[in-house]
Amino acid sequence: MKKILALLSVAATFILAGCSPYTLVCSETYNNADLADYNTFRIVTPDQGALPKGMQMVTYYNIAAAIREQMVDRGFTEDASSPLLINIAVTVHREVATAPAYGPGSPVGPVFGPWGGFYPSFIWPRPYYWNPDARVITGIYKEGVLTMDMVDLDKREALYSSSVATVVDGSQGQYRNLEGIAEAVDKLFSKFPVPLLPQYQHKGR
Repeated sequence: MKKILALLSVAATFILAGCSPYTLVCSETYNNADLADYNTFRIVTPDQGALPKGMQMVTYYNIAAAIREQMVDRGFTEDASSPLLINIAVTVHREVATAPAYGPGSPVGPVFGPWGGFYPSFIWPRPYYWNPDARVITGIYKEGVLTMDMVDLDKREALYSSSVATVVDGSQGQYRNLEGIAEAVDKLFSKFPVPLLPQYQHKGR
């Protein structure tokens, strides 16, 4: 019996070790956008809005660095004048929605009717580019979900959105470290429509 329990314990350890703590919540392309048409990008900066509640600058820099690496490894060049803006959000709290999702004063992002729901808190306000008629993903958002929007600033048009759970360590209630954020962002890009360049396709991803 002891041998059986020991074997079960070892098997459970291997299973848990093989499970990623990150789950892709959604990956969606909007307006028939072809991201491969873009050669450059820029990442939202805190002075364009406000960091999500509880996020420190070091966490923002870690997330931005991980996103930057993913984009560069796909052949994009960072350019402060690029029309392609990458906006960042984290779902940080619960709101009760008593008005339509995109009505005046109501939260922007996935909501679940009058009983409320979690929604992402974006650095750059999402209403500036999110079309009220766009199909909203009704995936389950919970605290700590990292969401990334890609927007054509010239057209004020949403191109792509992806979300991953979760950049918050559930046991500690704090943002993950650089390594953890890099792994979460890797999952965030796991269904991105532009593939990695051949020389980066075997970086352990």
